[in-house]
Amino acid sequence: MTSIFYPPSYPCLIEGTPYASAPPLPTTFNADGKSVQNHPPETLSNAYTEFSDPIRKTPGKPSFDVHIYYHEPNKQQKEFARSLWERIRLEFPELMVHRFWEKPIGPHLTAMFEVNLFTPAQFGAFVPWLMMHRGPLSALVHPHTGNELHDHLISGFWLGEKMPIDITRLEFELDKEALVLDWPKIKS
Repeated sequence: MTSIFYPPSYPCLIEGTPYASAPPLPTTFNADGKSVQNHPPETLSNAYTEFSDPIRKTPGKPSFDVHIYYHEPNKQQKEFARSLWERIRLEFPELMVHRFWEKPIGPHLTAMFEVNLFTPAQFGAFVPWLMMHRGPLSALVHPHTGNELHDHLISGFWLGEKMPIDITRLEFELDKEALVLDWPKIKS
């Protein structure tokens, strides 16, 4: 068994950006007593209309995948998953919805189906909708950045129970800070 400890480095999000020369942020609270006041907006963030780097923005290629899992031996869950798959196809015909897998596939150790998201508007509409309609199913939402390991394990997020993924099936490059430990295999 191989364990990969992948401590990515995180740069400062202010230095080297236009925000580095911004005036200090206000420290006063809004009337609700909880939220803090911000400077009045001059324009909306570009993130409303395009994904931030390093998320893929190639035409015809998804920027995000949503994998929706179900336990295939559980008949009720399988029926619910199929009805959710059909509802998504009816409610969101503009999205790319993949086939309904009745067995594990690729790095996914549980049966699932996949939905691709290409724009921030699709992400903003579909993910909240899925939060309210996924029922007992789990979903992994992850970006495409060119590093599948990072996308699935660090940048992605789960709705519901976290499901196991076979990381040996993912394409990735380890950076110099990654620590790889090979554990002895247990003989059966």
